[in-house]
Amino acid sequence: MKPKFTKRWIKIIFIILIVLGVGPLLVPVTDLEGTKTSLSLADPDSQFVEINGLDIHVKSFGDGEPAFVLLHGFGASLYSWNSVVGTLSEWGKVIAYDRPAFGLTERPLKWDGQNPYSSEAQIELVLGLLDHYNLQKAILVGNSAGGTIAMQFALAYPERVSALILVDPAVYGQAGGPKWIRSILSIPQIDHLGRLFVRKLLENGSNLVESAWNDPSNITTETITLYKKPLLVDNWDRALWEFTLASKSSNLENELDQFLMPILVITGDNDQIVPTNDSIRLSQALPNAKLVIIKQAGHVPHEEKPKDFLNAVQEFVLNNS
Repeated sequence: MKPKFTKRWIKIIFIILIVLGVGPLLVPVTDLEGTKTSLSLADPDSQFVEINGLDIHVKSFGDGEPAFVLLHGFGASLYSWNSVVGTLSEWGKVIAYDRPAFGLTERPLKWDGQNPYSSEAQIELVLGLLDHYNLQKAILVGNSAGGTIAMQFALAYPERVSALILVDPAVYGQAGGPKWIRSILSIPQIDHLGRLFVRKLLENGSNLVESAWNDPSNITTETITLYKKPLLVDNWDRALWEFTLASKSSNLENELDQFLMPILVITGDNDQIVPTNDSIRLSQALPNAKLVIIKQAGHVPHEEKPKDFLNAVQEFVLNNS
């Protein structure tokens, strides 16, 4: 009886493994319908600048110094800065752009050489933007994962950064993930379903925005529309999955003593995405950082409390000019 029992369980386990191995590959993943080109969705003041072989969606405002380069967070786009670019442009040159996999920036699905969605490529993209606009130095303003890229650029090219403004930056464990997670995501069965995963994550854009605000009742219909606009772009789901596969931990928390430039850390007092205490901890660990906590604000204080945000930036810039 025992040998038969053992053989039966071996067969059952074998069938289960077959189902797990082949089943996901049989799930249909059809292309999105009704999507459009980035150019057709552009605004009258949109610019498309070729940097390192990619068409980057950019908006520029103002002129002179100081120069500000604005880096949005995950799931956002340059529209995240709409409420503050006007005032910032009265103080100097402002460059806002869509990071690869977001907004209206080109979303390549094949490439030679460096992965355009990797952090290394994003660092070089910032350098390319500075060179394109003939900016020797700039103040990098990064929100969430955009703050991570700003910090990584400052480590790689400190001579090109006059100051950092880090808005609820994702430093302590939020950005990327351990290598073993990326290995799992690369398994063919998971990779096949990846586009479905990211569609589920972002297609309900209103929930994503609401989680970033202290008071979601203040979110306008226009804000939701602007967040959902990039979901109309061709291949947004495939590009976002490539971005997910390329993401990795920044390890910035082990290099904080190297940031010697002036730094302003801004956080909302009710950030549910990057906990407020993480921003407080970061400001204390950086050698030359000032902390501003904006009351009744969440993860995007520049959207939710633009006046308080601008007041903090203005004081910081004046004290470090």
